[in-house]
Amino acid sequence: MRIIGTGRAHPSKIVTNAMLEQFLDTNDEWIKTRTGIAERRVISSEKLEDLATEAALKAIADAGLTPKDIDYIICSNVVSEYITPGLSCIVQGAIGARCACVDINVACSGFVYALDMADDRIKSGKAQNILVVAAEEPSRMVDWSDRSLCVLFGDGAGAVVVSHGEGMICSRLTTESKTDCLYYVRNLEPTPYITKEEYGAPMYMNGKEVFKTAVLSSSRDIKRLLDKAGLHPADIKYYVLHQANMRIIEAIANWLKLDMSYFPHNVDYCGNTSSASIPLLLDELAKGGKLQKGDKILMSAFGAGFTTGACIIEWTK
Repeated sequence: MRIIGTGRAHPSKIVTNAMLEQFLDTNDEWIKTRTGIAERRVISSEKLEDLATEAALKAIADAGLTPKDIDYIICSNVVSEYITPGLSCIVQGAIGARCACVDINVACSGFVYALDMADDRIKSGKAQNILVVAAEEPSRMVDWSDRSLCVLFGDGAGAVVVSHGEGMICSRLTTESKTDCLYYVRNLEPTPYITKEEYGAPMYMNGKEVFKTAVLSSSRDIKRLLDKAGLHPADIKYYVLHQANMRIIEAIANWLKLDMSYFPHNVDYCGNTSSASIPLLLDELAKGGKLQKGDKILMSAFGAGFTTGACIIEWTK
């Protein structure tokens, strides 16, 4: 497959570190030093499905197609107001497409997983033009009195359209069941028959463990992909990594012995947008004229599970 269109959508509300100081025991320096984040976009008046629809329509238009040309939709989403139907079904109706669609929840790795799935579906001949949408609102998963977590996250939606072509060089997906370092549990509706103990709580994250696991797993995936493709680290134009924390990105850059010019980022003004972070950044690069035909891009993400996903693509647009 190859990417033929990109799009993104952000909430209108910008929340700066100074605004967080009004109700949290924190400050701009504390947040920037530990995360690299200065501000983030969070949902206020918008609905996540509207952001997903906006990003999808922009990607379809950028591809020179209409919604009727889309024959499959994959939506990556961790949490939204809808449990069922899936967000992909809502987006399908909102854009006026007529195709099968599916939601996946692989946490922050979801966009790369979705690209891998799209590549397989195109190779099998079951689809020609696939819309991949990653729409996330992690700001609704955290306790906003917990300064260690709520400062990290922002909301948004990114999308791409992929079609038949020679864009995917190689990919790697992994999962290691490691649920205790990052999770979010919600109570289900009660029944007259439930006797087991149940609980719901905001997101929990063991920051030190997640940092260590993220750096090690992403570094491992990157090395294996470079070896598989027969490439050197400097052969990659951009490493488009999951935008979780600037310290993680800097650690991976240091491990590869590359300067930060290889590592574009938007975490400083978007926050951690879960699986939407890579397509949001990819659209910024594309619309900013920073991608040229033939450029090789390595995408790598990690998320709760613990899941990882990485791929090398050649930009063919």
